[in-house]
Amino acid sequence: MSGVQTFTPGILRLACIDSEAPPLFSRADASGKRRGYEPAAAELVASAMGLNIEWACMAWDDMLPSVRDHKVDAVWCGQGIIPERQAVVDFTEPYAVFDETVLVRKGDPARAPEDLSGYRVGAIEGSANMRLASTFPGIIPVAFGATEDVFGDMLAALRNGEVDAMIDDDVVTVPLGEDPAYDVAFTARTGNHWGVGVAKDNPQLLAGLNSALAAVISDGRLAAVWDEWMPHLPFPLTTEVRA
Repeated sequence: MSGVQTFTPGILRLACIDSEAPPLFSRADASGKRRGYEPAAAELVASAMGLNIEWACMAWDDMLPSVRDHKVDAVWCGQGIIPERQAVVDFTEPYAVFDETVLVRKGDPARAPEDLSGYRVGAIEGSANMRLASTFPGIIPVAFGATEDVFGDMLAALRNGEVDAMIDDDVVTVPLGEDPAYDVAFTARTGNHWGVGVAKDNPQLLAGLNSALAAVISDGRLAAVWDEWMPHLPFPLTTEVRA
């Protein structure tokens, strides 16, 4: 698979944000090393392709344009496969499937969508989370974006009272229910598929990523990485999910 078209030969340059969102990913250390499910899964797939990874940290809103304009090879960073993103890049088959969770401040009684009427609800602009927020009756949507740590920005806004609730994927929000600042209101079983975004004029790289993903799913290596970082969630990529 080493013949796939990349920005630099032998290197898969991936866009991401530099944010603390365990168990998905942590901030890069002094050497640029990132830890978590997403970096580990990316390294596994890149290795199957005979490539090394170089992470390019940037603002959330810059990731897809950077892929489109060939400043990076792909984006591997919490990209739910939704039409707005598919208009900019092509996506691989999924490497993860997550539901979405609403987080509120500790002691807030909201436990269902109808309880959020009148709430200022934060979500990343143009995301699957914001699409879900728009279905909640009577809420005031508050869009976040354009920063390298948008997840941290939303948490700070909730903690400080700038918003009354926020939505993100269950893998990062559910653990925060143990934090003294937050409560989990509820989880919506949306089953969002996440993929790697590749420029539309780079089908060779897309095919190479899909081939490597299929290999590490079928031989159980991706499931092992999932279980290492997220043992509380069942590995979702069965044949039925991927079909």
